[in-house]
Amino acid sequence: MNISKTRHFVYLALFSAMAIVLSIIESIYIGPIFFMVRIGLANIVALVTIKILGVKEMIIVNAMRVVIANLMRGLIFGSTFWISLGGVVLSSVVLILLDKMKSSLMFTSILCSIAHSVGQVIVVCMFYMQPRVAAILPYLLAGSIPMGVITGFTAKLVLSRIKPLRKEHGLN
Repeated sequence: MNISKTRHFVYLALFSAMAIVLSIIESIYIGPIFFMVRIGLANIVALVTIKILGVKEMIIVNAMRVVIANLMRGLIFGSTFWISLGGVVLSSVVLILLDKMKSSLMFTSILCSIAHSVGQVIVVCMFYMQPRVAAILPYLLAGSIPMGVITGFTAKLVLSRIKPLRKEHGLN
């Protein structure tokens, strides 16, 4: 393994660790901000990862985040795991599409936040076989937009602050 592959792997591990820690912190210590809406701190890491390391690495970070954070909380393969996975999968698909379209980071973040909520509601509807659960979607969407703005703004700030680091280490 050459030095650039090693450096790439280290950054991937660091981003994964940050996403896992932020996910656990948010679920245990912060909780929902409005109704059932969370800030989405780990989504900041996904936005930064796709911009710095790429699509494949963002998928790895998101997968590690869902699996390991749920494993560490003792919720692996329970309803929380599947609901989280549903949100992450749909928001990751939206993130990939919007990244390919060179969409702005703020717009991407807002749509990913919305997609995350929609993905979670779809899984809840399927998991509990209660389509009426979709009635909470407007409340979740009302909270997803400001949370998307917060995560987008924070990701943009992080990317601007690590620009010297990116150049120094030969990253995108």
